[in-house]
Amino acid sequence: MTASIRLGPAGSTGKGTLEGIREVKRLGLQAMEVEFVRGVKMGIGLAKECGNEARKLGMELSVHAPYYINLASEDQKKQKESMQRILDSAERGYHLGAREIVFHPAYFGKGDKEKVFQTAKNHILDMQDVIGKKGWDGVRLSPETTGKHSALGSLDETIRLAKETGCSFNIDFAHLYARNYGKIDYREILDKIQTLGSKHIQCHFSGISFTTKGERNHEVMGSNPPFEPLAEEILKRKLNATIISESPVTWQDSLKMKGIFERLGHEF
Repeated sequence: MTASIRLGPAGSTGKGTLEGIREVKRLGLQAMEVEFVRGVKMGIGLAKECGNEARKLGMELSVHAPYYINLASEDQKKQKESMQRILDSAERGYHLGAREIVFHPAYFGKGDKEKVFQTAKNHILDMQDVIGKKGWDGVRLSPETTGKHSALGSLDETIRLAKETGCSFNIDFAHLYARNYGKIDYREILDKIQTLGSKHIQCHFSGISFTTKGERNHEVMGSNPPFEPLAEEILKRKLNATIISESPVTWQDSLKMKGIFERLGHEF
């Protein structure tokens, strides 16, 4: 059995979402993340149209919810607004046929870290209940590993959220690299992920710069962190993976990733 690898950009390569799906397919890529990071502005009708086109072309879609989310804000109103932004993303995701609804869950601020974790966890459980009642089948909430120490989203915290809520998760390898000040052990990361029994991993990848506080900027893919050792480890384990490029040149770096996988013997 060979691994199923799907690669693609975050965003629609400068075009609208519908044409972006077609363009990503023309490039020979297999996935695209629909970006709602500045707000959920897509209508349900367009989401359905884009979902139909993606299914026709065999494209896998995911969704990134808005950046302005803090499920553990000290302001209860902001907590509710954050939940609504995620649920609005999930509704569009359902009509898009997207499985993963990626989001940055919370910030610690001056709060107790365990209390922040429990608040975010409870809101994820509540949102999953709403998704079930709405019948948005196939949609999975996917908290992401974050690049700053001020945010909930270390690898262990993200895995714990998945274990305690049954939610999915998104591994941003650049964020983990920044959190660990330029060090990354792909084997250790994948060992921990596989304790969840997941047959599929949803990932982000790019270059990154960082400070003592963690992530500063996403950058073009290079050696910080290196991609080829990750590709080798994924293929060795025969993992199914969707890897979304979040670099400043998303589709170009997606093609670069594809070339590396092909050089390692993987056929798309």
